[in-house]
Amino acid sequence: MAHLKSSAIATAALSAAVFAFAAPVSAQQRLSLAERVERLEQQANGQGSGAVDLVNQIQALQSQVQSLQGQVEELKHALDEAKQRNRDQYTDLDSRIARLEGRGATPAAAPAGARPAAPEQPPEIDLANPGGHAPAPGGAGRANVGELTADDRAAIAPGDAAPVEPPATSLAKAAPADPAAEGSTYNEAFAALKDGRYAESARRFQAFIDQYPNSDLTGNAYYWLGESYYVTQNYKIAEEAFQTLLARYPNSQKAPDALLKVGYSQYEQKQWDQAEATLNDVVQKYPDTTVARLAQGRLRALQSEARH
Repeated sequence: MAHLKSSAIATAALSAAVFAFAAPVSAQQRLSLAERVERLEQQANGQGSGAVDLVNQIQALQSQVQSLQGQVEELKHALDEAKQRNRDQYTDLDSRIARLEGRGATPAAAPAGARPAAPEQPPEIDLANPGGHAPAPGGAGRANVGELTADDRAAIAPGDAAPVEPPATSLAKAAPADPAAEGSTYNEAFAALKDGRYAESARRFQAFIDQYPNSDLTGNAYYWLGESYYVTQNYKIAEEAFQTLLARYPNSQKAPDALLKVGYSQYEQKQWDQAEATLNDVVQKYPDTTVARLAQGRLRALQSEARH
């Protein structure tokens, strides 16, 4: 009987020990499982954040692609406009060449006392290159800015006198009326302009203006003085010469071209508002003309400029 009691007590003690040992193990397993679930949740959250970042990157790339497509379309539009302007300029050049060829026919013998031949046509300026670089030899791809007016054609041809040197200052006294010397001085300036000696042509046209302020050719001299400065990118001085022509000779045949070149000079100086107003003035004053068409082309270019 005592033996049975001892066995029962031993069994109870063993069971208690087993339960006591099993309880911590179960708790540890539950803790480990909770940690694993938490880690999985963290991984899932991390993957979700990465997916959001990926979506944001894709959307940003799509926006960039759309922006680039817009820029490509703008460039294509600008290219189409440039091609159209070139076609217009070539058409205008053809018509001017035809007129010049007509003028170049062998003239009949001049009657006694008639004025000698007109000065030569000045160099052609590249309208497609408003930066004012010197024209390439041979005249390929160039278009005249303006034509010789009746005053140009009526100028005196150069005589045998030595070339007239420009005065030391712009305060030189006006020379007495001498048609031969007047025509020679004008033609010397034209020759320098034609040969691409723009600094010299500017000095010579200024000399002509100083020496012959009341000449019929003085208005034209102001125009070609402005061209001499414009082609060398001295846009401010060029604008002043064109403005002087418009102020003193508003009815000159060079006035339309001069007003256009005022707008061009303002454009090159990035005076956007002034250029826009001047070019619109050209279109309104001289509709359906070459200068109006050129002004419209520059206005289209002006719209695409960054005004800052």
